[in-house]
Amino acid sequence: MNWPWSSKKEERRTGEERVPIIRMRGIRKVYEKGTVTVEALRGIDLDVDKGQFVAVVGPSGSGKSSLLNLIGCLDTPTEGRYELNGEPVGGLDRDGLAEIRNRRIGFVFQNFNLLPQLSALENVEMPMLFGGVSARQRRQRAQELLEKVGLGDRMTHKPAELSGGQMQRVAVARALAMDPDVILADEPTGNLDTSSGSDVLSLLGQLWEQGSTLVVVTHDMSMAERAPRIVEIRDGLIVHDTGRA
Repeated sequence: MNWPWSSKKEERRTGEERVPIIRMRGIRKVYEKGTVTVEALRGIDLDVDKGQFVAVVGPSGSGKSSLLNLIGCLDTPTEGRYELNGEPVGGLDRDGLAEIRNRRIGFVFQNFNLLPQLSALENVEMPMLFGGVSARQRRQRAQELLEKVGLGDRMTHKPAELSGGQMQRVAVARALAMDPDVILADEPTGNLDTSSGSDVLSLLGQLWEQGSTLVVVTHDMSMAERAPRIVEIRDGLIVHDTGRA
């Protein structure tokens, strides 16, 4: 079967792995709020290699969410260069950015962002629907992913019928739907109790061990310490990076 994500698997077995999945140089982000100018990011240089698990930490207002939005192509930098898997992102129009978000980045949000009227299976299918995958293929892929995250018996349940931890597992399955280059997680355990949060962290760890590239934004250092690499941001600058020589 010729899945739309199978060609990317082939690419990953070539020498392209030496090119960082994420490469940022001189990234600045400035917001204008009325008469006030807020410089959220003040010159970020960041490389993330294929297969890395990176936790981005920092206090509220440090710029970590702004950085995640830029990596995820939810926003564009005021200045600087961003390459995703060797391809420059700057200059892409709205459709081009939407294409990257759908096919190359998987998102896991604190609030799950599941559609309440759809079942778990249908929620996981959504990125593939927008990606032009056939109904039969997306149904099979969604079933496989829900089995993978331990929800094979909850496929027909709607979000209101699931626990918080189960909803986040559906969100993780949805993030994997198009076999993205990067999985971005924004406070993925922020709305979960300790037990459910630990389960989700274990699931993310399993994905990393299986070869996924993860960037997780969190204020919880106990969560961040599970990542092999920690990037700390303060006042819009990287002040510490355990992966930097």
